[in-house]
Amino acid sequence: MDFQQVVRRRRMVRAYRPERRVPPEARDRLLRNALRAPSAGFSQGAAYVVLEDDADRERFWAATSGSRPADGWLARMRQAPLLITCWCSEQAYRERYAERDKAAAGSFSAPFWYVDGGMGVLLILQTAVDEGLGACFFGVPPDRVAAVRTALGVPPGWQPVGVVSVGHPDPGRDPRSPSVGRGRRPAHEVIHMGQWGS
Repeated sequence: MDFQQVVRRRRMVRAYRPERRVPPEARDRLLRNALRAPSAGFSQGAAYVVLEDDADRERFWAATSGSRPADGWLARMRQAPLLITCWCSEQAYRERYAERDKAAAGSFSAPFWYVDGGMGVLLILQTAVDEGLGACFFGVPPDRVAAVRTALGVPPGWQPVGVVSVGHPDPGRDPRSPSVGRGRRPAHEVIHMGQWGS
């Protein structure tokens, strides 16, 4: 698919056809492309826990949603046949930037570990479009992070960037988000040439 088509077609898909699994070769391409994301200082402080077995996905949903009933959004999302949980390590960046060739950089102007993790997520989302799949990025509720970490065996020091659900879209059960009605901000409000406001 042409790259501009991938960019234009990317949207958050929140309903899936659970009977259609993600082919292993597509899953592997999603993950290979995530590994190509930029990495500040080549710190490589991102990691992914991939959940495609029913029992693994159920363990994740139990940890993240607790006793919340699976209705509406949650019921549709739980039918995604593939979940890719994305994690980042601040320590990996702090250690890398303490090395001689990076020590002069000083403090971080932004939390590079989350920035790089987000870039990996975007590559997964775009690759899903290119594979003819649907995907959605969502976060882990802060009060459920410890439960999710325990359920997935994630070591201390790794923080969740978020989760990407992947599968074959079910458009008939996937209403567009009302937020889309706000429209995109016009380019002249967000792109400034030379200085802010010009």
